[in-house]
Amino acid sequence: MPQFTQGSLDLHYECYGEGFPVLLFAPGGMRSAVGFWESSPWNPIEVLQKNFRVIAMDQRNAGASRGPITAEDSWDTYTQDHLDLLDYLEVDRCHLVGGCIGGAFSFNFLKIAPERVAAAVIQQSIGLDDNRQAFYDMFDSWAADQQASRPELSDSVLSSFRSNLYDHDFVFSASEAQVKACVQPLLVLMGQDLYHPESISRGIASLAPAAMLIESWKDDGESTGEVAKNFLLQHVPT
Repeated sequence: MPQFTQGSLDLHYECYGEGFPVLLFAPGGMRSAVGFWESSPWNPIEVLQKNFRVIAMDQRNAGASRGPITAEDSWDTYTQDHLDLLDYLEVDRCHLVGGCIGGAFSFNFLKIAPERVAAAVIQQSIGLDDNRQAFYDMFDSWAADQQASRPELSDSVLSSFRSNLYDHDFVFSASEAQVKACVQPLLVLMGQDLYHPESISRGIASLAPAAMLIESWKDDGESTGEVAKNFLLQHVPT
Protein backbone atom coordinates (compact mmCIF):
# COMPACT_ATOMS: atom_id res chain seq x y z
CA MET A 1 0.00 0.00 0.00
CA PRO A 2 1.89 3.12 -1.18
CA GLN A 3 2.45 5.72 1.52
CA PHE A 4 4.16 9.10 1.32
CA THR A 5 5.74 9.93 4.66
CA GLN A 6 7.14 13.31 5.58
CA GLY A 7 7.76 14.04 9.23
CA SER A 8 4.57 13.20 11.11
CA LEU A 9 2.49 13.17 7.92
CA ASP A 10 1.64 9.80 6.37
CA LEU A 11 -0.42 9.98 3.15
CA HIS A 12 -1.92 6.97 1.41
CA TYR A 13 -1.98 7.23 -2.37
CA GLU A 14 -2.59 4.95 -5.37
CA CYS A 15 -1.36 5.27 -8.95
CA TYR A 16 -2.96 3.78 -12.06
CA GLY A 17 -2.09 3.87 -15.75
CA GLU A 18 0.39 5.93 -17.72
CA GLY A 19 0.33 9.29 -19.47
CA PHE A 20 -0.23 12.88 -18.44
CA PRO A 21 -0.91 12.95 -14.67
CA VAL A 22 -4.35 13.49 -13.16
CA LEU A 23 -4.58 14.14 -9.42
CA LEU A 24 -7.90 13.13 -7.86
CA PHE A 25 -9.54 14.74 -4.82
CA ALA A 26 -12.29 12.37 -3.73
CA PRO A 27 -15.70 13.26 -2.31
CA GLY A 28 -16.51 12.41 1.29
CA GLY A 29 -16.13 15.71 3.12
CA MET A 30 -13.51 15.61 5.86
CA ARG A 31 -13.31 11.84 5.26
CA SER A 32 -12.26 12.29 1.60
CA ALA A 33 -10.62 9.01 0.56
CA VAL A 34 -10.06 6.91 -2.55
CA GLY A 35 -12.91 4.51 -1.79
CA PHE A 36 -15.56 7.21 -2.16
CA TRP A 37 -15.03 7.24 -5.92
CA GLU A 38 -16.70 3.83 -6.07
CA SER A 39 -20.10 5.39 -5.28
CA SER A 40 -19.68 8.26 -7.75
CA PRO A 41 -21.86 8.20 -10.91
CA TRP A 42 -18.57 7.80 -12.79
CA ASN A 43 -15.32 6.54 -11.32
CA PRO A 44 -12.38 8.57 -12.67
CA ILE A 45 -9.92 5.87 -11.69
CA GLU A 46 -11.63 3.37 -13.98
CA VAL A 47 -12.38 5.86 -16.75
CA LEU A 48 -9.08 7.71 -16.95
CA GLN A 49 -6.38 5.11 -16.27
CA LYS A 50 -6.31 3.94 -19.92
CA ASN A 51 -5.18 7.39 -21.08
CA PHE A 52 -3.60 9.05 -18.04
CA ARG A 53 -1.42 8.48 -15.00
CA VAL A 54 -4.12 8.67 -12.34
CA ILE A 55 -3.06 9.60 -8.80
CA ALA A 56 -5.71 9.00 -6.13
CA MET A 57 -5.21 9.77 -2.45
CA ASP A 58 -6.73 9.76 1.01
CA GLN A 59 -6.60 13.23 2.53
CA ARG A 60 -4.81 13.63 5.84
CA ASN A 61 -6.77 12.07 8.70
CA ALA A 62 -9.10 10.28 6.28
CA GLY A 63 -8.96 6.70 5.06
CA ALA A 64 -5.44 5.34 5.58
CA SER A 65 -3.76 8.77 5.84
CA ARG A 66 -2.70 10.36 9.10
CA GLY A 67 -1.24 13.70 10.08
CA PRO A 68 -1.13 16.27 12.86
CA ILE A 69 -4.05 18.58 13.58
CA THR A 70 -3.37 22.15 14.71
CA ALA A 71 -5.31 25.35 15.27
CA GLU A 72 -3.53 26.86 12.27
CA ASP A 73 -4.61 24.17 9.78
CA SER A 74 -6.53 25.43 6.75
CA TRP A 75 -7.12 24.74 3.07
CA ASP A 76 -3.46 25.69 2.59
CA THR A 77 -2.44 22.76 4.79
CA TYR A 78 -4.12 20.33 2.41
CA THR A 79 -2.70 22.06 -0.65
CA GLN A 80 0.81 21.74 0.76
CA ASP A 81 0.16 18.00 1.15
CA HIS A 82 -0.90 17.84 -2.50
CA LEU A 83 2.15 19.74 -3.70
CA ASP A 84 4.50 17.65 -1.56
CA LEU A 85 2.98 14.43 -2.91
CA LEU A 86 3.35 15.63 -6.51
CA ASP A 87 6.97 16.62 -5.85
CA TYR A 88 7.62 13.18 -4.36
CA LEU A 89 6.12 11.57 -7.48
CA GLU A 90 8.12 13.96 -9.69
CA VAL A 91 5.00 15.49 -11.25
CA ASP A 92 5.52 19.07 -12.39
CA ARG A 93 2.09 19.65 -13.96
CA CYS A 94 -1.19 17.78 -13.93
CA HIS A 95 -4.95 17.87 -14.38
CA LEU A 96 -7.22 17.94 -11.32
CA VAL A 97 -10.48 16.09 -10.72
CA GLY A 98 -12.26 17.18 -7.55
CA GLY A 99 -15.59 15.90 -6.24
CA CYS A 100 -17.55 17.52 -3.40
CA ILE A 101 -14.89 18.87 -1.00
CA GLY A 102 -12.50 18.19 -3.86
CA GLY A 103 -13.88 21.33 -5.47
CA ALA A 104 -12.53 23.40 -2.59
CA PHE A 105 -9.23 21.49 -2.69
CA SER A 106 -9.00 22.17 -6.44
CA PHE A 107 -9.64 25.89 -6.21
CA ASN A 108 -7.14 26.34 -3.40
CA PHE A 109 -4.57 24.45 -5.46
CA LEU A 110 -5.38 26.64 -8.47
CA LYS A 111 -5.00 29.73 -6.29
CA ILE A 112 -1.62 28.74 -4.83
CA ALA A 113 0.03 26.90 -7.74
CA PRO A 114 -1.84 27.75 -10.97
CA GLU A 115 1.20 27.02 -13.10
CA ARG A 116 1.01 23.34 -12.10
CA VAL A 117 -2.54 22.78 -13.39
CA ALA A 118 -3.46 22.28 -17.04
CA ALA A 119 -7.24 21.77 -16.59
CA ALA A 120 -9.73 20.59 -13.97
CA VAL A 121 -13.01 18.75 -13.62
CA ILE A 122 -15.05 20.19 -10.74
CA GLN A 123 -17.76 17.73 -9.71
CA GLN A 124 -20.58 19.25 -7.61
CA SER A 125 -18.33 21.44 -5.51
CA ILE A 126 -19.19 22.31 -1.96
CA GLY A 127 -19.99 25.96 -1.29
CA LEU A 128 -21.93 28.40 0.85
CA ASP A 129 -25.65 28.88 0.25
CA ASP A 130 -27.51 29.15 3.59
CA ASN A 131 -25.85 25.89 4.71
CA ARG A 132 -22.88 26.79 6.90
CA GLN A 133 -24.30 24.85 9.87
CA ALA A 134 -24.40 21.69 7.76
CA PHE A 135 -20.65 22.00 7.19
CA TYR A 136 -20.07 22.69 10.87
CA ASP A 137 -22.01 19.53 11.72
CA MET A 138 -20.07 17.47 9.17
CA PHE A 139 -16.78 18.74 10.57
CA ASP A 140 -17.87 18.11 14.16
CA SER A 141 -18.75 14.49 13.38
CA TRP A 142 -15.28 13.95 11.93
CA ALA A 143 -13.70 15.84 14.84
CA ALA A 144 -15.43 13.62 17.40
CA ASP A 145 -13.83 10.58 15.77
CA GLN A 146 -10.44 12.28 15.87
CA GLN A 147 -10.79 13.11 19.57
CA ALA A 148 -11.78 9.52 20.33
CA SER A 149 -8.34 8.35 19.18
CA ARG A 150 -6.47 11.51 20.28
CA PRO A 151 -7.73 12.52 23.74
CA GLU A 152 -5.19 15.36 23.84
CA LEU A 153 -6.91 17.09 20.90
CA SER A 154 -8.73 20.08 22.40
CA ASP A 155 -12.06 21.59 21.42
CA SER A 156 -10.39 24.96 20.89
CA VAL A 157 -7.90 23.55 18.36
CA LEU A 158 -10.68 21.85 16.42
CA SER A 159 -12.90 24.94 16.55
CA SER A 160 -10.10 27.06 15.10
CA PHE A 161 -9.47 24.50 12.35
CA ARG A 162 -13.18 24.41 11.51
CA SER A 163 -13.30 28.18 11.32
CA ASN A 164 -10.27 28.28 9.02
CA LEU A 165 -12.08 25.97 6.63
CA TYR A 166 -15.72 26.99 6.71
CA ASP A 167 -15.97 30.61 7.93
CA HIS A 168 -15.56 31.85 4.37
CA ASP A 169 -17.84 32.46 1.40
CA PHE A 170 -18.46 30.97 -2.04
CA VAL A 171 -16.44 27.72 -2.39
CA PHE A 172 -14.87 28.29 1.07
CA SER A 173 -11.30 28.02 -0.23
CA ALA A 174 -11.61 30.76 -2.86
CA SER A 175 -13.65 33.92 -3.31
CA GLU A 176 -15.66 34.81 -6.39
CA ALA A 177 -12.86 37.12 -7.50
CA GLN A 178 -10.30 34.34 -7.15
CA VAL A 179 -12.44 31.92 -9.16
CA LYS A 180 -12.89 34.61 -11.80
CA ALA A 181 -9.09 34.84 -12.05
CA CYS A 182 -8.83 31.12 -12.82
CA VAL A 183 -7.83 30.88 -16.50
CA GLN A 184 -7.47 27.09 -16.69
CA PRO A 185 -10.20 25.20 -18.61
CA LEU A 186 -12.81 23.87 -16.18
CA LEU A 187 -15.50 21.25 -16.70
CA VAL A 188 -18.16 21.89 -14.05
CA LEU A 189 -20.55 19.07 -13.17
CA MET A 190 -23.45 20.76 -11.41
CA GLY A 191 -24.48 20.03 -7.84
CA GLN A 192 -28.10 20.20 -6.64
CA ASP A 193 -28.28 19.54 -2.92
CA LEU A 194 -27.49 20.95 0.52
CA TYR A 195 -23.74 20.39 0.47
CA HIS A 196 -23.31 20.96 -3.28
CA PRO A 197 -25.58 23.90 -4.12
CA GLU A 198 -26.64 24.49 -7.70
CA SER A 199 -25.91 28.18 -7.16
CA ILE A 200 -22.24 27.43 -6.52
CA SER A 201 -21.80 25.34 -9.67
CA ARG A 202 -23.56 27.97 -11.76
CA GLY A 203 -21.48 30.69 -10.11
CA ILE A 204 -18.22 28.88 -10.90
CA ALA A 205 -19.28 28.37 -14.51
CA SER A 206 -20.30 31.99 -14.96
CA LEU A 207 -17.20 33.46 -13.30
CA ALA A 208 -14.32 31.33 -14.56
CA PRO A 209 -13.45 32.52 -18.08
CA ALA A 210 -12.84 29.02 -19.52
CA ALA A 211 -15.53 26.99 -17.78
CA MET A 212 -18.16 24.69 -19.26
CA LEU A 213 -21.19 23.64 -17.21
CA ILE A 214 -22.98 20.30 -17.48
CA GLU A 215 -26.29 20.36 -15.64
CA SER A 216 -27.46 16.74 -15.96
CA TRP A 217 -24.71 14.18 -15.56
CA LYS A 218 -25.62 11.76 -12.79
CA ASP A 219 -28.10 9.55 -14.66
CA ASP A 220 -25.61 8.41 -17.29
CA GLY A 221 -22.26 7.91 -15.61
CA GLU A 222 -20.76 6.22 -18.67
CA SER A 223 -21.53 9.22 -20.86
CA THR A 224 -20.25 11.64 -18.19
CA GLY A 225 -17.02 9.69 -17.92
CA GLU A 226 -16.49 9.92 -21.68
CA VAL A 227 -17.13 13.67 -21.65
CA ALA A 228 -14.69 14.17 -18.76
CA LYS A 229 -12.04 11.96 -20.36
CA ASN A 230 -12.29 13.75 -23.72
CA PHE A 231 -12.21 17.14 -22.00
CA LEU A 232 -8.99 16.27 -20.20
CA LEU A 233 -7.45 14.72 -23.31
CA GLN A 234 -8.25 17.91 -25.22
CA HIS A 235 -6.29 19.95 -22.68
CA VAL A 236 -3.19 17.82 -22.30
CA PRO A 237 -0.27 20.22 -22.86
CA THR A 238 1.59 19.71 -26.12
